Amino acid sequence: MCATNVNEESLGSSRPADPQQPESELLRVCRIGRAQGLKGEVTVQTFTGEPERRFAAGSTLYTSDGAHTYTVAHSRTFKDRWILHFEGVANRDASEALNGLELYAQADDRDEMIEEDAWYPKDLIGLEARIADKPVNGADSGKAGALVGKVVDMIDTPGQSLLKIRLVRPMVEHADGSYVPAESANAETHAGKIEQSGSRKGKSNAKEPKIVRTALVPFVDQLVPDIDLEAGSLRLDPPCGLIPGL
Repeated sequence: MCATNVNEESLGSSRPADPQQPESELLRVCRIGRAQGLKGEVTVQTFTGEPERRFAAGSTLYTSDGAHTYTVAHSRTFKDRWILHFEGVANRDASEALNGLELYAQADDRDEMIEEDAWYPKDLIGLEARIADKPVNGADSGKAGALVGKVVDMIDTPGQSLLKIRLVRPMVEHADGSYVPAESANAETHAGKIEQSGSRKGKSNAKEPKIVRTALVPFVDQLVPDIDLEAGSLRLDPPCGLIPGL
């Protein structure tokens, strides 16, 4: 299982400029920044988890309406930043004119992605997160199928992608690491006062109780064994302690 193009954002269905191209979905992959040097290169802010593929020489990128295309002549990295040179952009004046332009690439074929067990974040965000029918990593089997929350974001880290899940049942974490449901007004009010007090002092006190409303789950097969887009849900098989209250 993998998250493809973790930060790419869908633009919906758009037709590329080439009339021979089939209608396809465009995904935002970069925003052009400052000109780099005098020969037409530009720096870009990336929104893709696969810059090597999206920015490879010969790749075609589109404006948001699909009306204009830019072909990558060559690309390179410098100090963790991607630098692109597009065909037809021959000097600094031409590259400066592109500053701020957002470019898009065609999305991968959905059926092929599912077959390869790869997913776009836009497909996962909004799904219900439930405990697996037969958990094996430590979750209480009596909670099989129970609703944990909803996927609200996917976070890309150097090691792996993380699903951010908004818990349907917020918890209060105490200094000893234990959790109690924040369903009661007293627990919610107490934690709220603690948070406000820490804010007024200009510092947080990690030893005080705090409300936990979200959990991060590594997006790997062992912990996310099943995804059902039609049902609008995915299954989690978390070890003890990964998700508060489970």
